[in-house]
Amino acid sequence: MTGRLPRDLHPVAWWLWAIGLATAASMTTNPFALLLLVAVATVVVVARRSDQPWARSFRLYVGMAMVIVVLRVVFRLAFGGGYAGAVLLDLPTVPLPDWVAGVTLFGPVTRESLLAGLYDGLRLGTIVVCVGAANALANPKRLLRSVPPALYEIGTALVVAVTVLPQFVDSARRVRAAQGLRAGETGRVGRLRRFLVPVLEDALERSLALAAGMDARGYGRSAGLSPARRRLTGGLMLVGLCGICVGVYAVLDRTAPRYLAVPMLVVGAATAVGGLLSAGRRVERSRYRPDPWRWPELAVAGSGVITALLAWWVSRHQVPLAFPDLSTFPQVSAVSLLGALVALGGGLCAPPPTTPYAVQVPARQEVAA
Repeated sequence: MTGRLPRDLHPVAWWLWAIGLATAASMTTNPFALLLLVAVATVVVVARRSDQPWARSFRLYVGMAMVIVVLRVVFRLAFGGGYAGAVLLDLPTVPLPDWVAGVTLFGPVTRESLLAGLYDGLRLGTIVVCVGAANALANPKRLLRSVPPALYEIGTALVVAVTVLPQFVDSARRVRAAQGLRAGETGRVGRLRRFLVPVLEDALERSLALAAGMDARGYGRSAGLSPARRRLTGGLMLVGLCGICVGVYAVLDRTAPRYLAVPMLVVGAATAVGGLLSAGRRVERSRYRPDPWRWPELAVAGSGVITALLAWWVSRHQVPLAFPDLSTFPQVSAVSLLGALVALGGGLCAPPPTTPYAVQVPARQEVAA
């Protein structure tokens, strides 16, 4: 029962769930399957986001996704001339020089061209929405505490990077509320200047304050390391990186010897893990009340992995459904519906977030004499 009490879910579980949804979106162009993933992410965010500032950034990611879809369709209109299919709009073709051969500016706009742009834009927009869901649900500060010691410096930069948009949204909200209390310029340019400059200044000041606070608390500082241990760590990382590169190349190239494929990839990955463990020993940091992994974390992360695996199965065994033909009406398979239900059920398995509440002090009871 402790797993269902109001608390913040482990941020890594939310990111695994969102990455699973984004992976599933990258393996299909079916608009109905993509819209199902968008609906799942939206429902889970609305039901499980907290009242923290970063939780308000999901609307911004949805807006970015809509802009991506529109721009993708516009690009298809501008550079999609010559696409075979039913012509909807016959635009004049603009001649281009020989060094851009193969690119057509304007020309006949076909239904298939518009659908191709819509499907591609919707797929990219769905991935953006999934990333926005992770940013709205996961606590970035707790995510930084979960980064392995060897990747702590890189994790610091990544956490600061992924919190830029949430901080920007919070700054915009506070600046808009402050400007609503005072009079000023009423023109569009004047209002934009009065709004944009304080927002950028506030976001920059908050970033500098975050960097200064992290430096004051010793983030990224490492203990003394002997030259022998430094050479060992560097050698393990270099050998592991070379092994991974050779293994990936051999896996992609079917003409390469098979002993250079998966075996070399496994050896390189194991050596790289050893190098990371050796590098992590030089970072001294303590954890106060580490985040636990209970059954809700396992359910959320597992649902994302299962959704990605089901999407991979559909893309391999039901190709016409995963990548529908532009001349036919797309259909959704039962496996895609099952993946969306699994993602929705796993996301709703998360406990409700903690919300601030006022402590009610009981009134004094007057004792009758």
